[in-house]
Amino acid sequence: MSTKNTYNLLPEINFPADLRKLPLEKLPKVCDELRKDIIDELADNPGHFASSLGVVELTVALHYVYHTPYDRIVWDVGHQAYAHKILTGRRDQFFTNRKLHGLRPFPSPSESEYDTFTCGHASNSISAALGMAVAAKAKGEENRHIVAVIGDGSMSGGLAYEGLNNASSSPNDILIILNDNNMSIDHSVGGMKHYLHQLHTSGLYNRLRFELSKKLLNWGWLNDNRKKQIIRFNNSIKSLINNQQNVFEGMNIRYFGPSNGHDVIELVQTLRTLKDMKGPKLLHIHTVKGKGFKPAERSATVWHAPGKFDKETGKQIIADTSHMPPRFQDVFGETLLELAQQNPKIIGVTPAMPTGCSMNILMKEMPDRAFDVGIAEGHAVTFSGGMAQDGLIPFCNIYSSFAQRSYDNIIHDVAIQRLPVVLCLDRAGLVGEDGPTHHGAFDMAALRPIPNLTISSPLNEKELRNLMYTAQLPDKGPFVIRYPRGRGVMLDWKTEMEEIPVGKGQLLKSGTDMVCLSIGPIGNTVSEAIRCFEQMQTEKGKKVSVAHYDMRFLKPIDTNILDIAGCHYDKVITIEDGVISGGLGSAVLEYFADHDYKATVRRLGLPDSFVEHGAVGELQKIVGIDKDSIIKQLHILYSHT
Repeated sequence: MSTKNTYNLLPEINFPADLRKLPLEKLPKVCDELRKDIIDELADNPGHFASSLGVVELTVALHYVYHTPYDRIVWDVGHQAYAHKILTGRRDQFFTNRKLHGLRPFPSPSESEYDTFTCGHASNSISAALGMAVAAKAKGEENRHIVAVIGDGSMSGGLAYEGLNNASSSPNDILIILNDNNMSIDHSVGGMKHYLHQLHTSGLYNRLRFELSKKLLNWGWLNDNRKKQIIRFNNSIKSLINNQQNVFEGMNIRYFGPSNGHDVIELVQTLRTLKDMKGPKLLHIHTVKGKGFKPAERSATVWHAPGKFDKETGKQIIADTSHMPPRFQDVFGETLLELAQQNPKIIGVTPAMPTGCSMNILMKEMPDRAFDVGIAEGHAVTFSGGMAQDGLIPFCNIYSSFAQRSYDNIIHDVAIQRLPVVLCLDRAGLVGEDGPTHHGAFDMAALRPIPNLTISSPLNEKELRNLMYTAQLPDKGPFVIRYPRGRGVMLDWKTEMEEIPVGKGQLLKSGTDMVCLSIGPIGNTVSEAIRCFEQMQTEKGKKVSVAHYDMRFLKPIDTNILDIAGCHYDKVITIEDGVISGGLGSAVLEYFADHDYKATVRRLGLPDSFVEHGAVGELQKIVGIDKDSIIKQLHILYSHT
């Protein structure tokens, strides 16, 4: 790996106020240095790469024109915010990005006053920025400017349109910047993608319109009612001339663009023109994801978060994983293809993550049997429900933390009708460096109260295959399968699939002194901990045996196992990779209370707080579900009288 670049301008820019001291003509050089700095840092400390390279010029222009942090920039998703972090006082700490106790993976108000709103999920920037714009007006802060930055991929989310609709009717001066790179994580999909590429507006036309509106206002000819009438008439004429309907101007949101998002001087001039313009506005810019690094420009999906790479050759540094167990997502993808080949009713659905969840395997072989619906989790579920109502069996794969956005859809559009939708919740439990917005912490607790749902979690790759097979069998109803990010434990996993009795767990190890009840792959860690604990006790001259059950199903829960635990053991430990409140441990306590079982129960899982970012192993230790923590709890409980 070569040494890092040296920089002339960046070391002098500690905050945006320093940036604003530079003459306009130096900004392209700033952008060049910023881009090189991001490449330098991410070559060794992986993160979200291509997105951040694509908005360097936009970031510089925004902080140059607007007086941040008083003026507010609201980022959507946050994948693109590295240049923003570097310019806002965090360059010296950027090497800690995504590391335990280091810089957060996405903008967060708790980290910096320049981070105006929490990022992580898509499509919320317009709504949040609109709230800030209305608040500014309510407080009489007429000189405070609010800017929302949203990508074309996020425009597939319904929340974005709810924000646009409200922006057209609320008193505000918000500026929405639509960053159109024709690429979300995977290729952006839907009608909006094609619409944006056809949308053109004359810069001269907009300048003339602006000047005329100022004159009409000064002459007293332009009140609110007349303004609305003029806008409607103007939009009609404009649509006729351009042979197109501008959806934004149809909502009374002034449209400007498309503009070159990599011409920082032009962006500055445009933003200065729009800065004090009243009413809601949208600036449409075109950018290239991965700009300035050719491999990322050619393959933005691969370079979304590429891991370590050689910045000189553009080659990813990929470890040899041939001797390692597969990733759960790949087991899902390959198994789904197998099942779809056997069962013509099976359909795949994913909200914008076909590569991330490995549904691209099915898409490649059976493109007519899989649907990427864009960043629209609620729609993904209801869309699946509609197909299920008419006889198909959709496997709807959503990352656990993103599935939170579809909670009502799961209840209203699937569970009530007991439709055979298989909800595969990838990235369940602690996910690591992406932090609290991405941890799949709440799915079990949130879904457990919903009637008609089956909720399961496999111990290993073979169990995942068997649960997927079981879920598509007749009369199974809505079926949830949750599994984590990362690799399993089995090399020989591709075995013949077989049905698992719904609501039945399995005995992994017999024992007489205590019993552990676990759910999901964390059970493998529990098995390891039990072996170590018993060995430690043997070395002390004590014979201790711990029973271990893999519950497999949170709902319906295996009451036979719970009866055994309640009747035959006075010491019980529950372990889950999810929040303690409302999950497996809570279900066990509820059952014990209802049946007057008096056992001492220790619950291990995620706490009633948002878990920070860091490597999964580090986080498991912090929350107390790593091997050593489980051994410690076994010792405490065994010693308890």
